[in-house]
Amino acid sequence: MSILRTMILLVTAAAVGCGMPAAAGLSGAEAEEMTLTAFNVGKADSLLLQSGESAYLIDTGRGKNWEKIEEGLRRLGVTRLDGVVITHMDSDHVGGLKKMLKSGLETDHLYAPAFYLPEKDGEENPAVKAARKSGPEVEFLQGGAELPLDGGRLLVLGPLHAAADKEDSNSLVLYAEAAGGSILLAGDMEFPEEEDLLRAGVIPRADVLKVGNHGDDDATSPALLSAVQPKAAVISTSTEEKASTPAKRVLKALEAWNTKVYQTQEAEWGIRVTVRDGEITAERLDRLP
Repeated sequence: MSILRTMILLVTAAAVGCGMPAAAGLSGAEAEEMTLTAFNVGKADSLLLQSGESAYLIDTGRGKNWEKIEEGLRRLGVTRLDGVVITHMDSDHVGGLKKMLKSGLETDHLYAPAFYLPEKDGEENPAVKAARKSGPEVEFLQGGAELPLDGGRLLVLGPLHAAADKEDSNSLVLYAEAAGGSILLAGDMEFPEEEDLLRAGVIPRADVLKVGNHGDDDATSPALLSAVQPKAAVISTSTEEKASTPAKRVLKALEAWNTKVYQTQEAEWGIRVTVRDGEITAERLDRLP
């Protein structure tokens, strides 16, 4: 049985075990193209995943980043989102959500991780707070869920358990498969969550890796790279904001796998990766239409 087939069976079983419905499999013909646009929002995350007619915004950067993200979506012709996925509740991932929900951009679903570690007792989940007056009700996800993706599948690999120490370890980890290729979106997953998912056997090989935690040294272990073996990697960060990102160890580890590395800070708008007929291409976006 292939690694991917085994992984699909595992996450489907997990979805049933945690009471979450598993979505249907591939619908109709496979999508001709899947793209990932990683916007340059400094040391923060905001990613646009598109496949066929599906479009997901994964994280919204900080509040100060939203106007740039909104302009980027407009230039790319995105007027509707199947969903906004907030990987975890750090401000560089959820900070732009309030502005996004007030922007009028049509959004069918709002997703957030089932686990949240507040800095203070009783602190409200930022996604829930942002959506209270505008936007759809928050739908909570954990490992085992599957979201609809036109011409492919979008799996939630983790988290499998609530973290007791750091919010990064509650980060949603996503796997998208379409157009003959695959993308692993690691959010801000650090070593503990990596180990958890590797131990559970749910990390598959993937053509493209969105590197976890901005390329910092507390993520992207040798074991993770051995499982994923990516052809291309995208790092969303700003060395000016945090000099240690991306870490030299992470860059060397990716180089050892002959992985082509792209950093959002290398271009005005960021990085766009395209999967088509199993071929992977990437470009630095200094201009948008």
